[in-house]
Amino acid sequence: MASFTTLTSLFVLLSLLSIANSGSIGINYGRIANNLPTPSEVVQLLKSQGINRVKLYDTDSAVLTALSGSNISVTVALPNEQLSDAASKQSFTDSWVQSNILRYYPKTNIESIAVGNEVFVDPKNTTKFLVPAMKNVYASLVKYGVASSIKVSSPVALSALQNSYPSSSGSFKTDLIEPVIKPMLSFLKQSGSFLAVNIYPFFAYVANTDTISLDYALFRDNKGVTDPNNGLIYKSLFEAQIDAVYAAMKALNFDDVKMEITETGWPSKGDEKETGASADNAAAYNGNLVKRVLTGSGTPLKPDEPLNVYLFALFNENQKPGPVSERNYGLFYPTKEKVYDITLTQEGLEAGPNNGSKSQVVKTPVPSPSSTPTPAPVVGGGVEESKVVNTWCVANEKAGAEQLQAALDYACGEGGADCRPIQQGATCHNPDTLAAHASYAFNSYYQKKARGTGTCDFKGAAYVVTQHPKYGSCKFPTGY
Repeated sequence: MASFTTLTSLFVLLSLLSIANSGSIGINYGRIANNLPTPSEVVQLLKSQGINRVKLYDTDSAVLTALSGSNISVTVALPNEQLSDAASKQSFTDSWVQSNILRYYPKTNIESIAVGNEVFVDPKNTTKFLVPAMKNVYASLVKYGVASSIKVSSPVALSALQNSYPSSSGSFKTDLIEPVIKPMLSFLKQSGSFLAVNIYPFFAYVANTDTISLDYALFRDNKGVTDPNNGLIYKSLFEAQIDAVYAAMKALNFDDVKMEITETGWPSKGDEKETGASADNAAAYNGNLVKRVLTGSGTPLKPDEPLNVYLFALFNENQKPGPVSERNYGLFYPTKEKVYDITLTQEGLEAGPNNGSKSQVVKTPVPSPSSTPTPAPVVGGGVEESKVVNTWCVANEKAGAEQLQAALDYACGEGGADCRPIQQGATCHNPDTLAAHASYAFNSYYQKKARGTGTCDFKGAAYVVTQHPKYGSCKFPTGY
């Protein structure tokens, strides 16, 4: 009996230690829609689902007022459009903090401020304002005595990495390191804050279905990918991508800066080019991710660092631009009905499995080698290697024909883009449209410039995408 009691006590202790080392699940509350519930209804929904952390993309008064007294921790945002003003003078951030933070805090539990969002890929090229803006916001928090309670960070897209495979070789883009990455990491370290990163295995999977296993992307059973440099085995693309960022920080001697995943998710619907976008796969990804975060430890490289993650997103947002998937990341419809059924809490996990009511996912067929690039070699006899997440540059048709033509002329002329394939009779002449030809030229320029920051802008005539552009049978290069 004594032996049984001892074993039982040990089991309980180990369970408690596991929970203590587990991470947290929050959710992004975006509002690019015209059919969403009222903020007070949203707060009740969050409470009913056991969600105690929410991230906003602004400082909307109605939302922050509704969150008052809710015991839900809130991340608010200073938008990219205000970075220039925030960087130029502390008087601006003093006023902003007074109006958007102190007016609600502490009744509304604001725990952090996201200064900008994915600034490095902002077509308005606001990167140079980022760190000065962060410092001024922090200085204003210090001035008003709340800097010890409210952190300052800025969500970074995974495209800030030059390399992400293998994870141990993770590195930041060279043109970002000195101007912004090092100063930002130094600020985060000095202020006791964290690096905020947006990670989407979905994008990597869509771009590399020939080399990335769907099971590996969805946290399902797989043999794993072994990092050839350190022997660490990865059972999910999500963890491999996180550790690539950790490795990139370590290369700059900032491996002691903590990290939070401020966006990740999987769409429940997509267009025909978005392989894998389905309710089944979204339920599997988000359900398995929640289980991984709440019942597991850290990543293979940082096993003692809890995973703190914000799912994207709370609702399907019907006014978001872009492909079909952009309007279908929500866990809930605007009616507050679940898109698929997963639990978001430790208590819910203890009641049963968490891969959704539509979790029996049929693997997406791997394209035949005859119609796709040569597959990467198999690692460790199981799952194929993950490639670096590729990006391309395409024309922004909203810029208008005159601006597109001027940018096309520059790219093919002074810019040095390889425009031979879009000449008459060449492989990429068809479709014979300004948008198609400009996209090819812009991408050629972008790839020749090693996908450097600001090289896919052309005064607003272009933007970066993570899915291979499709114009007829034309193949867009990913490097030169």
